[in-house]
Amino acid sequence: MEISLDKHAANQASVKIKLNEADYQPKVDAKIKDYAKKATIRGFRPGKAPITMVKKMYGTSVLVDEINSILTSSLNDYLKAQTFKILGDPLPMVEDAANINWDSQKEFEFKYKIGFVEDISVNIDGIDAVNYKMEMEEKEVDDAIQNLRSQYGKMTNPEVSQENDFLYGDLKSEDSSFEKTFSMPLSAIEAGSLKQFIGLKKGDVVTFDPSKAIKENLAATAGVTEEEAADLKGNFTFTVQNINRTELADLNQEFFDKLFGEGQVDSEEAMRTKVKEILSENYNKELRVFGEEKIKEKLVAKANIDLPEDFLKEWLLRANEGKVTTEQVEQEYPIYAKQLTWTLISNKIAKDNDIQAEHADVIEKTKEMIREQFASSGLGSQMEASMDMFVDNYLKGNEGQNYMQMLTSVQNEKVLDFVREKGNLKEEVIKIDKFKELLEN
Repeated sequence: MEISLDKHAANQASVKIKLNEADYQPKVDAKIKDYAKKATIRGFRPGKAPITMVKKMYGTSVLVDEINSILTSSLNDYLKAQTFKILGDPLPMVEDAANINWDSQKEFEFKYKIGFVEDISVNIDGIDAVNYKMEMEEKEVDDAIQNLRSQYGKMTNPEVSQENDFLYGDLKSEDSSFEKTFSMPLSAIEAGSLKQFIGLKKGDVVTFDPSKAIKENLAATAGVTEEEAADLKGNFTFTVQNINRTELADLNQEFFDKLFGEGQVDSEEAMRTKVKEILSENYNKELRVFGEEKIKEKLVAKANIDLPEDFLKEWLLRANEGKVTTEQVEQEYPIYAKQLTWTLISNKIAKDNDIQAEHADVIEKTKEMIREQFASSGLGSQMEASMDMFVDNYLKGNEGQNYMQMLTSVQNEKVLDFVREKGNLKEEVIKIDKFKELLEN
């Protein structure tokens, strides 16, 4: 057997494997003999058919199987011994394999394309990182409580419309070419036009220009397509069929229990504190993710890893044959390349600094995820009693892939924490306006 490597780019190569008869024939003969002992062929007692007949019937398929087995193990062993990091899977050159004559050839030659990266060097010294913390303002807490009271409030149908009501009725163009029945939220009406919709009763008709009066997304508000929304210009009439109003939920124990679980909060002051804590926690989680993405971007730029783009695109297409198109691979490749680069960097930092994701870490992270999912259900005590079962079911799901994904997630968190400790970490307390600005940019 001969194996040779031909590097034809900085990160792509081909591997050639030559096999002669001595490499495969002993294994093929042994397998044929084993078949002969077990074969049931018409006209012969089990295991008594002539070896020549068995070879004629099964020889080619046994040859193909044994050569494939030799190729797989030999190629894997050869690539493991190399200093570079293999990406994806070796791709057999199909055009060469198609010319093989399995009945007459004694020597075989196979070629595989491979993609790889050479030694990865990651310098984490001097990485700037910002640890953002949200300072919640009372207005944000007030708005959140108002939304919760509206969400848990009671729907009524008053006689006369007020601000923030919903008007259910018919929108019609002057020439009757367009007509649509929908529920129009008065919160979507701009201030200058709102007074037209206050004080209305069933049967009242309002004439207005939807393109000017509705300040929010017109298509979404009216329940039409973007193309239809573009034609909602000029005078239209809206005939009121019904008025819907949500009466805010009272700030009482029943409301507190619905929000947080029975007995968890027992006063308006405690509710405000709890809402503020939850808002802060949610915003801070988003800020942490934002900060982590910035660290990743800096590490990716510093490492400057040159991926074998052409190879990886071909591998993605062949590995998902029939599921994706060339156009889809081209479109999604930048996202895939970014994630692959980060995975290479994370693994390198973890290896160089002996960072490991332990089984106990995976269990704890899974528990946190499950607690978040049940956070608003009011089933805290029942959930904790069955937590081990929930964790076990989740981690065994998806044929074990859930466990591996959680393991990778834990390692990434540990790597990012390590980078923060070694880098130039700064603390910055921000308010909601700055938060929105950061995420928009």
